[in-house]
Amino acid sequence: MTREKERPLVLGTCVSKGQRLADLVEYSKDSIVSKTILDKSAGTITLFAFDKGQKLSEHTTPYDAVVQVLDGYGQFTIDGEGKQVKAGEIIIMPGNLPHAVTAKEKFKMLLTMIRA
Repeated sequence: MTREKERPLVLGTCVSKGQRLADLVEYSKDSIVSKTILDKSAGTITLFAFDKGQKLSEHTTPYDAVVQVLDGYGQFTIDGEGKQVKAGEIIIMPGNLPHAVTAKEKFKMLLTMIRA
């Protein structure tokens, strides 16, 4: 897997004005692109664009994470159980449970991590 360096969004991109989330992050061949929208002590909001075949290997975090799929679909494995989540759907990955993400096709998602 090739992973591009995270590129923060320009602050003015979506402060006090509406933006189409899927347009704020672009696909990159053989890569996962991530862009942080907001990073606060209470949590983070990050956009991801996965090229087909890319994956985040199984890992665990102590925080709950809410994922909204914006384009395409992703394969999410949570505590050993696979779930396909498509554009317009949401899934919660509970803290302290192992989870992984695989792109069976290109897809974009918004990850909101709650640190409380």
